[in-house]
Amino acid sequence: MTAIHVKSPALSLRAGKRALVRIRERGLQPADVGILPGAAGGPKGLGIQGLDLALFGEWLPRAPRERTLIGASIGSWRFASACLPDACAGIQRLGELYTSQRFAKGVSMAEVSRSCVKLLDELLEGQDAAVLNNPFYRLNVVVVRSHGLLQHDHRGKLGLGLSSVIGSNLLGRSRLGRHFDRVIMHDARQTPPLATLNDFRSHFHALAETNLRHALLASGSIPMVMEAIRDIPGLEPGTYRDGGLLDYHLDLPYQGDGVVLYPHFTDRVIPGWFDKGLPWRRGDGERLQDVLLLAPSREYLASLPHGKLPDRSDFKRYLGNDDGRERCWRKAMAESQRLGDEFLELADSGRIGERLAPL
Repeated sequence: MTAIHVKSPALSLRAGKRALVRIRERGLQPADVGILPGAAGGPKGLGIQGLDLALFGEWLPRAPRERTLIGASIGSWRFASACLPDACAGIQRLGELYTSQRFAKGVSMAEVSRSCVKLLDELLEGQDAAVLNNPFYRLNVVVVRSHGLLQHDHRGKLGLGLSSVIGSNLLGRSRLGRHFDRVIMHDARQTPPLATLNDFRSHFHALAETNLRHALLASGSIPMVMEAIRDIPGLEPGTYRDGGLLDYHLDLPYQGDGVVLYPHFTDRVIPGWFDKGLPWRRGDGERLQDVLLLAPSREYLASLPHGKLPDRSDFKRYLGNDDGRERCWRKAMAESQRLGDEFLELADSGRIGERLAPL
């Protein structure tokens, strides 16, 4: 007897309590979506490229409307790419430019920063104004302002500062306020659709052509990997770093009358970067009640090279073999078309509610 092969689902779909009821009752239409978060996660963002292409290239344009894109680190870079005049070309160019970065053993923070400046120059190609004036998308970039020893790029001082942060975080997430302020740099046409942020000192500043690249660089400036960004135009003097340090997966109090559509790397929302090893730190159910989270399934991940999405550890795994790393990452990007195709099929068929699990 011939075996019947059923392809494993590529996507895991989880929804907050209000989104779960809404989508099961009504399905999901592009017009329902007003907010999209984009998490920090470095090269993992390349691993869901096919999902981004399906959303920004086909599905969302079916119902043009004002939409808020709020990202940290690679999430902000993905969304800036989607705000370019040709969203698909921008998203694909980001993947190629990021994949093509090559770093020798012992690379300095300054060298990595210079490489990222070059990447943004080639990605935006002088189209900063087009990103900020996109007729439908409102870009928000999350960064942190650092205090104490975290204001330094000297490895010794910075290492001591990070050790203090780890200790503070173990005692309670609220204690991170000693080390960081949250800064959201937003589209000048719209303040972020968030309830009052009272967990940390939070500041809001408008994006402009004079500070867009500073904001994007700061949002991706991982301590010990890249240099901090200092004195961003329009902001008070200070030392600005990766927004994922506080808001790794953007566990924020979203407000709106629709669905918060979250293309993500994992089916879990981890509040801050320092919570990665703390399984009891999870996103707040009330904050995330309107969220529909789309992530690669475990079966899909198992089919990829090394059983995972691309990540920064691959630079060490393939040290001296950049061609091998690039082949691995390009394979992951190509395979991710399955994620986008599956989402489109589920949404268009009306079967998306059948696949939902609680977030």
